[in-house]
Amino acid sequence: MNSMIFFLVMRRMRRPLLVLLTVYSIAGVGMTLIPDINNERMSFFHAFYFVSYMGTTIGFGEIPHEFTDLQRMWVTISLYMTVISWFYAITGLIKLLQDDALQNVLTENSFENAVKKIKEPFYIICGYGDTGTALVSALTERALGTIVIESNPDRLNHLILENYSVHIPALCADASKPENLQVALNNENCAGVVAITDDNIANLHIAISSKLLKPKLTIIGRADSEKIANNMLAFGSDYVIDPFEIFAEKLHYALHASMLLTLRECLTRHKCFSDCKTLKPPKQGLWIVCSYGRFGKAVYEEFKTEKNIHIIVIEANPDETGYPRGECIVGRGTEVDTLQQAQIEDAVGIVVGTNDDVTNLSIIMLARKLNPSLFIVIRQNNATNQIIFDAAGADIVMQASNIIANYIRVLLTNPLLEDFLDLLTKSYDYKLVLKLINYLQNTLGNTIPITWQMSITTKESPVLWQAIEKGQVINLGYLRKDPRDRDSRLAVVALLLRRGDKTILLPKNDEVLAPNDQILWCSKKGAATWMKWCWYDHLVLTYLVTGEMPPRTYIGRWLEKKFAYGFK
Repeated sequence: MNSMIFFLVMRRMRRPLLVLLTVYSIAGVGMTLIPDINNERMSFFHAFYFVSYMGTTIGFGEIPHEFTDLQRMWVTISLYMTVISWFYAITGLIKLLQDDALQNVLTENSFENAVKKIKEPFYIICGYGDTGTALVSALTERALGTIVIESNPDRLNHLILENYSVHIPALCADASKPENLQVALNNENCAGVVAITDDNIANLHIAISSKLLKPKLTIIGRADSEKIANNMLAFGSDYVIDPFEIFAEKLHYALHASMLLTLRECLTRHKCFSDCKTLKPPKQGLWIVCSYGRFGKAVYEEFKTEKNIHIIVIEANPDETGYPRGECIVGRGTEVDTLQQAQIEDAVGIVVGTNDDVTNLSIIMLARKLNPSLFIVIRQNNATNQIIFDAAGADIVMQASNIIANYIRVLLTNPLLEDFLDLLTKSYDYKLVLKLINYLQNTLGNTIPITWQMSITTKESPVLWQAIEKGQVINLGYLRKDPRDRDSRLAVVALLLRRGDKTILLPKNDEVLAPNDQILWCSKKGAATWMKWCWYDHLVLTYLVTGEMPPRTYIGRWLEKKFAYGFK
């Protein structure tokens, strides 16, 4: 990279430098050829010294003797030649600094140096749109390193203006080209690649390139096309995310498992239980789906499995998007006639999912006038319109960028949480979920639940590992004790314990721990800090297990031993 910079500089500045060299040479040689007042010629050293300060117009005077008129005439000519040549050289230098090729090389060189200095695990975020912005912010809050590759310079300007607590290296380039990924992938601390551009093909290229260049990396890709998603999975992508499928799943929970949806929203979106309203969409009656695009199709596929729900689709371009079997009305939904044809007065709910926020808001405002009791589901395309969507007062707002960013954040920072929610979903028990929510509320109070996971390893919890390896019995109950007062308990709840291929849902306090166990906790903010005390301090762990607090110093332990057994 440095050789490329040198090549560009020399290529752009070759002519100005040659002009300067020629002018200075002519001026210097002329000074050596003209005799002075003593009829002697100036040495090359004195001529070089004089022309150097004369050409820069500093002006130290005439040396080594007073000049003759002929010498002064030559100095005047040389002065104008050097000044003009300097103007020419400076103009070339300014053009060089404005050269796009040089700027790109300098940016790439700065990016490469910044990536090489990263010594902690980091993720490559390809795409810094609404989703990338939300994801980078979430990962930074969790102290996870990120770098950004984005082809739109305006978006990178927003990244620079963000007040992140750490420096985030960024490169303005097309991430779908392997050479732009290779610099970051070559760093051994690279933990994964997240392809979340707004181009499905670009995301596919990023996933394939990353997997081929570094097969062991975690690859997460966004794809709202079934064909692209299958291609990503075929090349070994670990996770392929379709925001519309995720939202359709959320709608399914709202219809059939509202308490599970409440629990999921609180644990994954950091909301208090009191702030999460239980959604109760109508489970029977007429629903209107405006726009049969990707979003509308996902919702339609979910609704068509419901026996008591009748669906009418409104689509402006059915020949392009297709249309489902049954009733389909041609129109945008922004006209009264179209909504009345769809029997808006008799509908129980409406789903508005065009790719234009203004159109979506217009439809729900008109629909609400015609039927104030509608249950409204709306798609938000642009995150900057959050204020007006909040004012619209829809029952459910689907914002793809937030859905993807939140889902990826959980996958990267707390994968056990997704496993826990999947287990609850597969073996859904309304009474169990309701009991768990009540237990969490009683334990944590009206605070935002924080989920995090730990592993019993030599690196993460060395003292626990050593104690268990020596045969000491350590159970979950000991970890929940407050190191400031072991008779009290920390506001933490164990949600899941994974031991090899075995998974224990809601493990009890008497569950004995083993090396390499992974535990998912839910706690108040700050409780994890107190719990971690016993991971690294064997005296604290001894206190939690036995209730005794041995002295920390050697002299203290010696005195305790002497007093315990008496002095001899």
